[in-house]
Amino acid sequence: MVLHSVLISLPDKKATRHLGKLLPKYLPPGSVILLEGDLGAGKTTLVQGIGEGLGIEEPIVSPTFTLVNEYTEGRLPLYHIDLYRLQPSEIEEIYIENYWEWLEVKPGITAIEWSDRLPYKPSDYLDICLTYNLDRGRIAKLLLVGKLNFSLEDLNSELRILNPEEK
Repeated sequence: MVLHSVLISLPDKKATRHLGKLLPKYLPPGSVILLEGDLGAGKTTLVQGIGEGLGIEEPIVSPTFTLVNEYTEGRLPLYHIDLYRLQPSEIEEIYIENYWEWLEVKPGITAIEWSDRLPYKPSDYLDICLTYNLDRGRIAKLLLVGKLNFSLEDLNSELRILNPEEK
């Protein structure tokens, strides 16, 4: 059975970062991750884990005021985009599609925070919606859209091996 979506329990910040660290193991170059969630849901923490998984030693910080942070010294480049302060009409003006069409940047992994503000989306991506509950911690819903070459089954299996109490 091919999984197109999976729910993952993330009881703390460490687990959120660990999920991020595992993602580059399974994502091919040219992958786009669209991140959704309220303030404090763990989007930047997840991207910090992605950077760690790519071997990026530079601190990963939220690009809220710079819009895009490019980290190029890892196994693959990481393009971290934050759309929090932009309206859809402003997003159209910055040609964000360059970070998934790979015309002006080297293919890597693009992680877009506040992706619900995008006026248009790439055809293939991994959607991650993070929610936070005081009792249970974070929940990540991963959804594959399009033909992204990514195995949710393998990721989910590895997470279950590491956290056998999760069902």
